[in-house]
Amino acid sequence: MHFSPLSYLDPGSGSLIIQLAIAALLGLGVAIRASWGSIKKFFGVKQKSEDEDIDSENV
Repeated sequence: MHFSPLSYLDPGSGSLIIQLAIAALLGLGVAIRASWGSIKKFFGVKQKSEDEDIDSENV
């Protein structure tokens, strides 16, 4: 007789998988936020100077 085990995830395993997924998403968000200046620099986005911001507010 051939026995094939059934796939089973108990609630503890499911909870662990959900926690790992949430931690990965939050970690990715923190990593992106920490390196946001480098990402903008890589794509060539220039920061506005304060003088340009003041002029655009007065218009």
